[in-house]
Amino acid sequence: MGKTSVREFRYETVSYRNAPSLDRMTTPAASTGPAASRIPEEVHRRRWAILAVLMLSLLIVVLDNSILNVAIKTISTPAPTGLGATQSELEWAINSYTLVFAGLLFSAGLLGDRVGRKKVLLGGLAVFGIGSALAAESGSPAQLIAFRAVMALGAAFVMPATLAVLMNVFEREEQPKAIGLWAGGVGLAIAIGPITGGLLLDHFWWGSVFLINVPIVLLAIALMLWLVPDSRDPNPGRIDPVGVVLSVVGLVLLVYGIIKGGELADFSDPTVLSTIGAGLLVLVAFVLFEKHSDHPSIDVTYFKNKVFSAAISVIALVFFALMGVTFFAVFYTQSVRGYSPLQTGLLMLPLAAAQMIFAPRARLVVDRFGIKVTTTTAMLVIAATLVAFATLDEDTPIWILEVVFFLMGAGMAHIMTPTSVVIMQALPREKAGSASALSNTFRQVGGALGIAVLGSVLSTAYRTGIEDRLGALPPGLRETAGESIEATLGVASRLGDQGKALVGPADAAFLHAMHVTALWGAGVAVVGAVVVGMFLPGKPKAPRTAEKDEDLVRAES
Repeated sequence: MGKTSVREFRYETVSYRNAPSLDRMTTPAASTGPAASRIPEEVHRRRWAILAVLMLSLLIVVLDNSILNVAIKTISTPAPTGLGATQSELEWAINSYTLVFAGLLFSAGLLGDRVGRKKVLLGGLAVFGIGSALAAESGSPAQLIAFRAVMALGAAFVMPATLAVLMNVFEREEQPKAIGLWAGGVGLAIAIGPITGGLLLDHFWWGSVFLINVPIVLLAIALMLWLVPDSRDPNPGRIDPVGVVLSVVGLVLLVYGIIKGGELADFSDPTVLSTIGAGLLVLVAFVLFEKHSDHPSIDVTYFKNKVFSAAISVIALVFFALMGVTFFAVFYTQSVRGYSPLQTGLLMLPLAAAQMIFAPRARLVVDRFGIKVTTTTAMLVIAATLVAFATLDEDTPIWILEVVFFLMGAGMAHIMTPTSVVIMQALPREKAGSASALSNTFRQVGGALGIAVLGSVLSTAYRTGIEDRLGALPPGLRETAGESIEATLGVASRLGDQGKALVGPADAAFLHAMHVTALWGAGVAVVGAVVVGMFLPGKPKAPRTAEKDEDLVRAES
């Protein structure tokens, strides 16, 4: 090992680095050489304040989506209260953000590695703030979809840079704790978002849920200019415009086809099949191009490592299941149970509280039981909570829903923290932007497909359940009323006494559709449990100690 110092070697002794298959990717010479491991003393002293600023930047990106989850019912309400968005338009309002975000994340990470993460963070925050102000003034669902894409353009530059800066201001032995706190910030945003959204919707118009981002952006920019150091990769990769275009086009076609199939309640429709097929072909072309490119957006050689691939895959699977569930949970609490947006936000507190409590402590569980046992158990807990959703009806005691949300948050915390550490420590510190981007890309793609697939399952099951009760309606209203429970209730309210007969069947059809969708999500979670159980490392038989490392270094020197 030559002249490697004890301090450098000990970076490799954190408990998450216990898979032999990762060793070749994280040896001191490869990942934490002298240049990479030295952190200026003034930066080291400010590291926790810097983490707080990074969490504030992360907060607004996550906050926006958690606020929107509460607001989607209001936005679906006809003007002047909302925009009268259909269920497919609501899915696109969420997915236009997610797809742009996911499609640009990796290039944004590479750009941060090249020009400096602080510069990219500041620029991303500014674009996100401008997009938020424009979204607040949207006059139609189409405008909202477009301005959400602008917000995603900014967010794509914020998310990977926050984790990349974190990896550069913390020593390796502190990184699991810092990542745990960073992941806990996601839980904080999930807690604040629905409550903030509910308060705003109780007192202001729907656009206020986007306008609230602007002052937070201004505060984050000011603190970042003051505290956060800049960093970059001394050997950055080249930007890959062809890869970016292929990935975005492929994902948009695939998701559009899935959403269109749900809207038509017919996945055999030629338009649906051709669009999904075209999306899959473009994504195959993307993978082949990346494999042979000398400057790929995604270095597919990373995925030769089974542990790395499993960690990335389970992140995508857990968000596939959870994003689809949160989409229908809002309609269950507001449309079926009759809760207000603020009450719905408060009902989601256990989900966020569990993440805030357990995310920073998940590393302790991993230290005791190992990554495999921890994450497999957590995925099975999430599967169980999704099965529990399939038992809920309009009279279920609300405390049961609260317990389900809490367990779901606890399961998510014990997946996101350890898998994030595995992914971030699998690549050299100077490639932190790329590692962060990979993690977030798969999370966003998983979430987008979850909303598209499970949203389409929900839409198809609902339309099938309600169509027999819409025969008495005029033909023009029949198709509109069958799109979603909110559309049915909107038509019922316009028909007065005649429409009251639709309320009960609408609730029953939605509950059936929710149960079917939840079981699909549970199946995906079980697949995730199988993946982590097969490929993530178990608990090491004899963890290294600092004294053993020191003796080993002396012996090899």
